Order: sequence, then structure tokens, then C-alpha cells
Amino acid sequence: MRNRPAWSCAARGWSATSWCWTARPVCACRVVGVPQRADVALTVIETWRDLPASAQGAAVAIGAFDGVHRGHQAVIDAARQVARQRDLPLGVVSFDPHPRRWFQPDAAPFRLMSPGQMARALDGLGVDRLYRLPFDADMAALSDQAFALEVLGPDGLHIGHAAVGFDFTFGKGRSGSPEALARYGEQAGFTVSPVARVDDADGLKLSSSAVREALKAGDMARATAILGRPFAIEGEVIHGDKRGRTIGVPTLNIALGDYMRPAFGIYATRTRLAEGRVIDGVASLGVRPMYLLEQPLLEVWLFDFDGDLYGRTVETELVAFLRPEMTFDGLDALKVQIEADATAARAALAVSAGLMPAASARPA
Repeated sequence: MRNRPAWSCAARGWSATSWCWTARPVCACRVVGVPQRADVALTVIETWRDLPASAQGAAVAIGAFDGVHRGHQAVIDAARQVARQRDLPLGVVSFDPHPRRWFQPDAAPFRLMSPGQMARALDGLGVDRLYRLPFDADMAALSDQAFALEVLGPDGLHIGHAAVGFDFTFGKGRSGSPEALARYGEQAGFTVSPVARVDDADGLKLSSSAVREALKAGDMARATAILGRPFAIEGEVIHGDKRGRTIGVPTLNIALGDYMRPAFGIYATRTRLAEGRVIDGVASLGVRPMYLLEQPLLEVWLFDFDGDLYGRTVETELVAFLRPEMTFDGLDALKVQIEADATAARAALAVSAGLMPAASARPA
């Protein structure tokens, strides 16, 4: 683990610590803690303005990185190679909110991971800094040249190198390209490496869109193959109607929030509790046809667990899609089906044992 610079956050557990910043900040560098264990070394920086020299000079990968899938990882690996060659910190430049949300505020939920999940995934890949830049009216109005020279240049992040995907676009109207970024980099003092498209064994592009398509189809094997890990939903356990308790199946209820909606139905799951314990289970994701919920909900039955998790944050992997949602003639039929689903889930989880690691391991 690299030593933290003096300005970085030292948050622990599930808390966050920050310095406030405004248009004329006392400390313009806003550094926040992320949900993390004591061994997490990633630092999150939420501004590009007036950074101290110790927060600049990284070799960075630039993009939305929703899902941090294998295609994204190839871009990060390209930045890592330069970081090692030049002895630079390894960084990722991303945006919050996602640019798609800014330009399409009424779009259906589409995110593949929460900010905390992204930070932990990047930490597991050995990234030192996440520049999570605010995507607002000012950012949206920047030309490609202004973004390259002002945000990435000496008066901003002052990067040493940028790795980007082959189809990377940036700036107002998405007018910038990897070639344009390289030209601006010559002016601003940084180099650029475009990364070729990454395909699967069938020649299909590895992309966030491909992950979403797989999830909508309930094809968890393909989603997992693209992501490099199962898709997981993280959220706070909320109170529900407690109907499950009446039939001996208490569930954790988790709102889907900004996550995209995978195929509605029953899933084999693995759930990680805040302290790191991982528990197998079976979950219903959807509107529960017998009761017609107003909003889709994830309801997880943890096997061999008896405890109160209300108000706690958990992360649940959707390991395998078992069946679509169904309606039943009554509770007795529902109970029989739940037992069958639990048996199917245990079998699926036995096949996929070990997909959720106990802890991330940062590359040396």
C-alpha cells in the first residue's frame, strides 16, 4: 500500500470525511472517504480546481467506468503501465452524476454500481486516486479543448498521461476524440494512449451496454463474464410488509434506487454484510405479482441466518437467474415454490462457489 499524502482522507468503516469547497474555497481540494476497510488505500478527489501539487501528476484512465468491466480494466491497465514506467500515481477520472443522467434526467435507472462499489472496485485494481469530478452545467459546457487544457492541464489535474478507450469522446457535443486529446496533450504536457476495443471469445464488444442487455435478459453468466464478477446491488435494509415472516421466510428488503432493473424473477444470491461476512441466499427481484408492489424491490432470504439488519448496508450479488416471477393460488403453493427455489439456489451457488471474494487484493 502506498502511503497517503498529508491532504488525503483517513476515513474508516462506512463513514465519510471531507473538506467543504465552494466557488472560492478555503481548501479547494475536496477529498472524501469511501465505504472501505482499513486496508483500502484509494483516495477520492471531487474537484479539479486549485489542487495541491501532491494531488496532481497522475497517469489516469478517463471514462464513465460504470461497472468497471473488463473493457474498462484494459484502459486502466494501459494507464498502469505508464504509471509504473514513470513512477507516477495511478488515477481514474470519472464523473458524478453520470453524464447520461445529466443530459437525460428522466431516463430510466441504468447504473451498474453505486459510487462506493466503484471506489472499492478501483481500489481492488490498485488505483491510487479516483478523481470523481462533478458533471454540472459548467462541465457540460466545456469544449473538448477547454476540458483537455483546463481540467487535465497544469491548472487542473496536471496529469502526466491519459489512457482512453478507442471510441472515447469528450467536450461539448462529444466533439473530442482520442486523436484530438493527443494534440491537446502536446500543448498541456501530457501523453495519450488510445486502447483498442476489447471483445469476448465470440467477437462481441465488452461494454456497459452489453452488461445491461445481459441483465435484462437474465443472462447472468454473460453479465458476469463481461464484468469479471457477478452484478451486485448495494443498499440499506428497509422495513417491508413482513409477509415473509408469516411463512417462515424472513427477507431483507432493499430498494433498487438508481440501479438498472435486471430481469424480474428469482435469483441465487450471495450477500456481504458490512463486517465482511458472506451469506448464501435466494432473492425475489421485481414487483411481486401476488401483491403488485408500486416500485420494484429486491427481497433476499439469507440461508441459515437469524439477525436484525434493518438500517444496515449490505451488498447482494445476483449469481444466477432461476425463473421469472409467477402468481400463485395461495400461500401454500407459494411456500412450496419458495422451497423449490431455495433448493435450486443452493445448487447454483455450489457450482459458482468462490465468486465473491472475502476481500479485494490490490496489485503489487
